[in-house]
Amino acid sequence: MSDAITIHGSCHCGDITFQAEANPARVVICHCTDCQKMSGGPYRSIVQVKEDAFRLLSGEPKPYFKVGDSGNRRELSFCANCGSHLYATSVVEDVPKGQRMLGIRTGLLDEVAQLAPRSQVWCQSRVPWADDISSLPGTARQP
Repeated sequence: MSDAITIHGSCHCGDITFQAEANPARVVICHCTDCQKMSGGPYRSIVQVKEDAFRLLSGEPKPYFKVGDSGNRRELSFCANCGSHLYATSVVEDVPKGQRMLGIRTGLLDEVAQLAPRSQVWCQSRVPWADDISSLPGTARQP
């Protein structure tokens, strides 16, 4: 992973902190209905990293298991204190632990500005109004 950078992240309350080696080319926007429901927004941005490139520095994520729209069993991890969603992975029996891919939520990362999305998945579930919001009026902070 020669293009890898070290990323650092935490949940909202700071109980869970982590770092990982990530390739910025592996940043994806997911439009699946699970990501919409769990983020409360029209999509979620993730960076995909190998599980063995992820290091938990503090705290213990709480897992939540479900079957995704893909039919795969999914493990979603979050902070039990503040509820921040941290990452998700497919639970695949023939992939050894450590080799699974984690989808880390980019909003948790100190380096989020360096991690522009490179692709989109589950576009069939895309919310059409979210395609271009650049023309909407905006303020630097909430009035």
